[in-house]
Amino acid sequence: MQDLWTLKYRAGTLKEILGNEHAVATLSELAQSGILPHLVLYGPENSGKTTASLALARQLYGNTWKNNFLYFNASDFFDQGKRYLVRDKRFVRFLGTDDPKKIYKSVINIFKEIVNEYAGMASIDADYKLIYIDNAESLNLDAQHALRRIMEKYNATCRFILSTTKPSKLIAPLRSRGLQIFFTYVSDSVLKDHLEKISCSEKLQLSEDALDAILYSAKGNIAKAVQTLQLVSLLAHGLVITEEMVYEATLGKDESVDNLLSAALNGDFPGGRKLIDEMIVEKGLSGVEILEGLSEALADSGEADVDVARLVVKISKTDADLKDAANDRIQLEKLISTFS
Repeated sequence: MQDLWTLKYRAGTLKEILGNEHAVATLSELAQSGILPHLVLYGPENSGKTTASLALARQLYGNTWKNNFLYFNASDFFDQGKRYLVRDKRFVRFLGTDDPKKIYKSVINIFKEIVNEYAGMASIDADYKLIYIDNAESLNLDAQHALRRIMEKYNATCRFILSTTKPSKLIAPLRSRGLQIFFTYVSDSVLKDHLEKISCSEKLQLSEDALDAILYSAKGNIAKAVQTLQLVSLLAHGLVITEEMVYEATLGKDESVDNLLSAALNGDFPGGRKLIDEMIVEKGLSGVEILEGLSEALADSGEADVDVARLVVKISKTDADLKDAANDRIQLEKLISTFS
């Protein structure tokens, strides 16, 4: 089985991180000083927040970094709930069962219990441990207030790193307890050098037009660019990777988007909700990606121009709402409920 290149070529140290020079310099200075505050890393999806946090842990703890770094995904906790919790072996002792129907505690109470216990356990070989909470915007208000109190209580034993694409969704007391550091996508020149190194390492033959096409599609998103490169390498079967192969890999339509549009136009709200859930949870699509797919499907749908214009306005409004929304699913469900 072939390794995922996004993991194979992920930066292992702060020095190896592409772009985000200011953020990397700040983290490096904090690591060298030994005085690390709580952190709030914010910026678009796949802009390097998790990679930087892992690299920071390696610099702080060396070979024992895994013993002092704990990862939580707030989106898994609060969007998937008990279905997710029973699948994570770390939480078995808190739940006492692997059957979600037999869990009588609320998800918020389970979250408080788990984070409180991990935060209270002192590190064996370091001054403090790191607790990384990804997609922190998915924490509801009760969870955020509880987390604020935990951060205050256990400042001597741990540091929290909150990662978010929507910092405005974090309560002010939570944001104020962490040093805020911004991450963004990298320039095409930096990304191009990275892709050329991967191509050389994997012995790929890549035309200049193909490389430009990947850069155009990725728009500075390293993970997306590397995923696309790996996908087209499989399509090429050892041949020179061409621009046409890149477009075939990146522009192939997902039938679920067409099905979602059909369900929305026909007023099939339950079916639409199920499709949205599959696209977000199983396929890992973001709300923006689903909206982009809906826009393309709508343009090719054959609907009357006046109806297309009306629905494009609705999609545009939802796209604007997603920038401040804590839950993409809710906004998407609201959108499809107004299509028919």
